[in-house]
Amino acid sequence: MNKQTNHTALWTIIVMVVINAIGMTIVFPVLPFLVGMYLPDSQLAIGVSTLAAVYTLCQFFAAPILGALSDRFGRKPILVASLLGSTIGYVLFGVGGALWVLFLGRIIDGITAGDIGTLAAYVADSTEQHERAKWFGYIGAAMGIGCMIGPAIGGFLGTISTTLPFFITAGITLIIAIFSQFFLPESLAAEKRISHLSMKQFNFFAHFKDILVMKKVRRMLIVGAFFSIGLTIFQLNTSLFLKDVFAWGPAYIGGILMLAGACDIISRAFLLPQLLKRFNEKAISQAGLIGLTIGMSMLFVSAYITNSILLMVAVAILVLGEGLFDPSYNAELSATVDESKQGRLQGVNRSLQAIYQTIVPLVTAGIYIYNHSAIFGIAAIFMFLALVTLVKFNKIYQH
Repeated sequence: MNKQTNHTALWTIIVMVVINAIGMTIVFPVLPFLVGMYLPDSQLAIGVSTLAAVYTLCQFFAAPILGALSDRFGRKPILVASLLGSTIGYVLFGVGGALWVLFLGRIIDGITAGDIGTLAAYVADSTEQHERAKWFGYIGAAMGIGCMIGPAIGGFLGTISTTLPFFITAGITLIIAIFSQFFLPESLAAEKRISHLSMKQFNFFAHFKDILVMKKVRRMLIVGAFFSIGLTIFQLNTSLFLKDVFAWGPAYIGGILMLAGACDIISRAFLLPQLLKRFNEKAISQAGLIGLTIGMSMLFVSAYITNSILLMVAVAILVLGEGLFDPSYNAELSATVDESKQGRLQGVNRSLQAIYQTIVPLVTAGIYIYNHSAIFGIAAIFMFLALVTLVKFNKIYQH
């Protein structure tokens, strides 16, 4: 696909991301109630957390392999296979009948969870370096729009049937898979793919070795690790923090989450493209990390001042910073390898994200119980470490 004539395909991808995000988040409001059909209330939190951990653990092992396969066979077949795997997973959730069926659904979905990494590789294939951050920003904004719409639809459908949102999601995902198969062009030209398939492509550790041996990639992934750990802390604990410290109910918490979603969309879809006209990705990503550090620090302080205005400003600054850093970082990361390795790079990156999302909740739970505000202080430190590390690496590569 010609990079100069691919905007139609990229906008198609963005529409698909919105629909896919709606499908994924439709199930959020009813998931606890579905799991509650098989577990008592005292074990419900453990059941939901274990289902999430099983998914991310499967993704951790599968994502690099799927990324390598996309370097061999192209992005579209892996994207379609991932969507079909998700379809099966959601159908199993809807059918249910036993707790092990739910776990089987999550395992299948996790093993085939290559859609996000493959989409990132697709964008990298289809754009020139100077416009890549902008399109990564659009992708993130599209996910944000879908994630705002999905839970509202899921809450309504859940009043009709607890399992209906899962079947609706399966249908949406299947439609996207069919559309992708017949209408989405392949982004990786045949001459840019790896030439043959070997058992190495199925070796999880080999892909990590191939990617991490590259010094520039390794350094960028260190920055990404600090950022991802800090962001995961924020995402997992904010609702609990608002409930325990500010004594807010679902309506007020939902309002803050809507504010976060709106700021994310504004940052990625409108602010970032304008800044890219005047500044490079390095400067924007550093500015984003400054915003994240300040926002996390303000959240930490808000536990002691308990001022709603301070809290809202903190969330707005934090999310605006994330919207600037995340796509800029992804663009910089994608530039560290050529097209023939984009799938493996994005697969390893997604695998690392999965392991952070598995380990961080286990560690932060104990810290949160001990001190509700401490986790945001820790998150601020991780964001500051990401900033310092990125500035250091940028100086190295300027010389």
